[in-house]
Amino acid sequence: MIKGVSAAHQDARDDGALALAREVLETEAAAVAALVERLDARFLEAVRLILATPGRVVVSGIGKSGHVARKIASTMASTGTPSFFMHPAEASHGDLGMITRDDVLLALSYSGESDELLVIIPLVKREGAKLIAMTGNPDSTLAREADVVLDTRVAKEACPLNLAPTASTTAALAMGDALAIALLDARGFGPADFARSHPGGSLGRRLLTHVRDVMRTGTDVPSVHESALFSAAVIEMSRGRMGMTAVVDDAGRVVGVFTDGDLRRTLEKVPDFRAARIAEHMTRHPRTIAPEKLAVEAVQLMERHKVNQLLVVEAGGRLVGALNMHDLFRAKVI
Repeated sequence: MIKGVSAAHQDARDDGALALAREVLETEAAAVAALVERLDARFLEAVRLILATPGRVVVSGIGKSGHVARKIASTMASTGTPSFFMHPAEASHGDLGMITRDDVLLALSYSGESDELLVIIPLVKREGAKLIAMTGNPDSTLAREADVVLDTRVAKEACPLNLAPTASTTAALAMGDALAIALLDARGFGPADFARSHPGGSLGRRLLTHVRDVMRTGTDVPSVHESALFSAAVIEMSRGRMGMTAVVDDAGRVVGVFTDGDLRRTLEKVPDFRAARIAEHMTRHPRTIAPEKLAVEAVQLMERHKVNQLLVVEAGGRLVGALNMHDLFRAKVI
């Protein structure tokens, strides 16, 4: 509670703040919803224009539109459309050299009369680059100069004064997202492509990490020969600390696996296992995976068959590694 304000007054203020916040969200939602009915052939023309360009999409805007332009450029760049942001004021002082005739300029200005943009438009067009205008004023100077106009006008701003760019910037941002995703779809840009441009993210790890990158190898893989005694397998399983040991033949091919569960079941039904052979108590035909498979496929296999470990085998069944859920957690695949 604010000092010096009664509980009743504080409650009234809280109610007013919530009511205003809800009104802001409703206004901005309505602004975005209105764009749906406004999408037409001009949007398709913008998509075709960008797809046909051999260069990049240069996105520009000033003030709040500039902040939105930066985000649109970033979204496009990460979804398969080469793009970058150019500050219109800096463009007048040398950065205009970044635009070539092979590029498309996507210019954002709600009024369509931003001086900083209008100064560079004739120079951009003289260079031969195409111009897409995203504006709330289809009759503006910017719109008249554009090859394609995307209309992002809003009925009103969410600001109570109807002054601060709020609903209009939300509408422009949504239109930019719509354009970027339409381009993504047209290019056939998929999860693997996204991962390559986001190698540091969780999706990148999931789609770029292979089993061979996270599996245990060499002496870290517990294994015994199929002729081994039961007691030797238990010792090897304890040494490996994976809750299991692979069982292999003379050629190193996997013939079975012996797990903690197998151990418990064996102890329940075999009173004297000192002379027992591991081949008599192992699980035959265990779940395996190839080293070139994605690590996320290993996760799916473990979850589907309710197992915590997998043996990694090459063609022909030769044991080359092993992994468990903890290895995948450490690699941040899950």
